[in-house]
Amino acid sequence: MDQPMSDRHFHCMTVMFKVRDLIVPRRKILDEVDLRPGQTVLDFACGPGAYIPDAASRVGPEGKLYALDIHPLAIEAVRRIASGRGLKQVETILSDGSGKTNLPGASVDVVLLYDAFHDFEDPERVLAELNRVLRREGTLSFSDHHLGDAEIRSRVTEGGWFEFAHQGKRTHTFRPVKRS
Repeated sequence: MDQPMSDRHFHCMTVMFKVRDLIVPRRKILDEVDLRPGQTVLDFACGPGAYIPDAASRVGPEGKLYALDIHPLAIEAVRRIASGRGLKQVETILSDGSGKTNLPGASVDVVLLYDAFHDFEDPERVLAELNRVLRREGTLSFSDHHLGDAEIRSRVTEGGWFEFAHQGKRTHTFRPVKRS
């Protein structure tokens, strides 16, 4: 079972992310994802919520944005962002580390999975769950600066849950492979 990092580590990571976001704003990453009004999005391993404001803006009030993380401080941070900005379409999910989202099958249009995959104890379990919740025409937008491009494509597709669609400047896009 995956475990949350220490609170101290989480706070340090949050500061590093704020510096990172000044260099490459998260909206530039999201420019590579086809987020549209009314869509349902899952930010899996959302961390302190750097993508939340821009993603919520893109799906609009008629959309839904789930922010899932294993760390209670991440969930608190996202709730503060959503409350402070009046983002009623944002809902948080505190993960138990099992990889389960507790979302209905085929209910999500886009999954954002950024800079967390390298930390998963059982990445195959996570990919299976993301495949389950994504609609047939859904998208997995993936980035992990700890992995090279070829390794990303290999690790995400090797279990048969996803097929590679294309690579952007900062992200890789995958489509779910639906099994009978």
